Amino acid sequence: MNRILLILTILLIATGCGSRNDRLRNGDLIFVGLPAGYDAATGTMDAAISSSTGEDGGVNLIHVAIAEVRADSVWIIDATIRHGVDRHPLDTFLTDFRLDDGSYPEFIVKRVKGVDADAAVERARTFCGRAYDVRFLPHNDDLYCSELVQKSYLDKSGNPVFESEPMNWLAPDGTMPPYWEWLFGQLGMAVPQGLPGTNPQRMAEAGCLVDVPGRVSLFDKVRSRDGSAAVGGD
Repeated sequence: MNRILLILTILLIATGCGSRNDRLRNGDLIFVGLPAGYDAATGTMDAAISSSTGEDGGVNLIHVAIAEVRADSVWIIDATIRHGVDRHPLDTFLTDFRLDDGSYPEFIVKRVKGVDADAAVERARTFCGRAYDVRFLPHNDDLYCSELVQKSYLDKSGNPVFESEPMNWLAPDGTMPPYWEWLFGQLGMAVPQGLPGTNPQRMAEAGCLVDVPGRVSLFDKVRSRDGSAAVGGD
């Protein structure tokens, strides 16, 4: 039995199941969370992010992605080390984030208020093909996951709706996770502690976000009119 089922809100196209607010909409954000007991000594970036930005006793959000909902399919636009900034089917996203023990992390859907969601998705698509920003630095062409979201979601004046703040790389006990020391050492730079940036944990707390209700299991796939899975494919 998986410890955590995927609680991603899925748009059941053509079935009419659930209320309008229960359905995944174009431009919704999908946050990926690891359980508080996740082993942070595994030497992975996800574990290091969990240690640096998570909260004791809760779910540690380590990634954020953008949902592109089309007439009969769902795509994901996000920035990862594996793909860079990329647009891919929902199934690829779910496969990429399966944990080593075969279980799934927690997925939480939030909606951005006061923005043109369609424009945000189209803006995000223009960044596809860029590299993942392993240096986590502002003002370069590479992008990490929450930075992609920040640059895609703008208000009517063209300003980001998600603000930057000093980035924290330290674990809750004030120590630096060894992974960050190793990673930035390999890049020939110091850990960018305190530089402006974003992270999924803090982004999920933004006042412009509202929770999307109606969570369903991973196994409730998006379905087309004939009942077959529709998780990508123009």
